[in-house]
Amino acid sequence: MKWMINASFAVHPDFKSHTGGTLSFGGGAAQVMSKKQKLNSRSSTEAELIAVDVVVTMILWTKLFMKWQGYPIDKNILYQDNKSAILLEENGRKSTGKRSRAINIRYFFITDQVEKGNVKIKYCPTDDMIADFMTKPLQGEKFCKFRDLILGPQD
Repeated sequence: MKWMINASFAVHPDFKSHTGGTLSFGGGAAQVMSKKQKLNSRSSTEAELIAVDVVVTMILWTKLFMKWQGYPIDKNILYQDNKSAILLEENGRKSTGKRSRAINIRYFFITDQVEKGNVKIKYCPTDDMIADFMTKPLQGEKFCKFRDLILGPQD
């Protein structure tokens, strides 16, 4: 399964961030999500961690659901465009300092899932991040590109 996750930092009137994501099994999107985050974050990295925390539980549920349907999933790859968040998720405590202590307490669940092999995190450049479609208004060429990737080519 291929997941693409993104967060737009402090975009709502109450300065909460927004999470967007897609799940695909190859071609178009099988599942999409777009929702306001329930808590305020202090940085774009923390907003990304909040987004990934929500989606990792969806990844685990989907993996079990597919297994129960007779389709075991070997790889769950989660793509995101925030390199700082990826470092925290993959390296855990080794990547943190005093400023990220609040993040540590809440989000090492993600690191545990990476270490257990339930999810692999990879970098995706922002220009290829399909989840942008669910986190911010897009126009022109970028809108058409992501729309076609999610829904299939339009005539």
